[in-house]
Amino acid sequence: MQQKAPRRTRERILELSLKLFNEFGEPNITTTVIAEEMTISPGNLYYHFRNKDDIVNSIFTQFEEEINKKLAFPTGRKANVDDIWLYLHLTYELIWRYRFFYRDLNDLLSRNRKLELNFKLILAHKIRVAQELCLGLREDAAFEGSDTEIDALATNMVVLATYWLSYEYVRNPRKYTEQEAMSDSLVRGCYQVLVLITPYLRGETRVQFQQKTQEYLLKLNR
Repeated sequence: MQQKAPRRTRERILELSLKLFNEFGEPNITTTVIAEEMTISPGNLYYHFRNKDDIVNSIFTQFEEEINKKLAFPTGRKANVDDIWLYLHLTYELIWRYRFFYRDLNDLLSRNRKLELNFKLILAHKIRVAQELCLGLREDAAFEGSDTEIDALATNMVVLATYWLSYEYVRNPRKYTEQEAMSDSLVRGCYQVLVLITPYLRGETRVQFQQKTQEYLLKLNR
């Protein structure tokens, strides 16, 4: 049986750094800590990355690639209700995978010019996809709202998702890293976005969203 090639040191550093940043917060992790956890010398780490910002920027590049690949407007057809489900879940999935960006967002942006510029592009991309999904539903009479209302709704959806983990951290910081607690947190986040969208929906699409909202309530109250 052919064996997989061992992961390169650079890839392992990025993987471990993401894990540590997510668990303990980026400001609390130094390159020394990363090197110790990797059981490599600081010199070996600096061979691959000049400093911690270089590591953060490399992780952010991965994040951007996933955002652009996964959060894309459907091509060759109109948007449907399944596209909104997919958009919603992929958004929160990516937020959870790269949660340190969202938890430490303001601090990171104040210190890192690249993140400051590029995170704006990510937010604009998320809003644009949400707008296009709503416009597609409106073309099929499944959504009732003006262009201005769609713009506001798309912005509110992205603002809520962007700062949801910060809100949850303030509510219960000691459980922030517990998988079960955060799973419930993401369910609550999805539910809050569903509540924003549902009043604009019409017909069978609204019925489907109402049913899904009830499913989320059952999960939260179990």
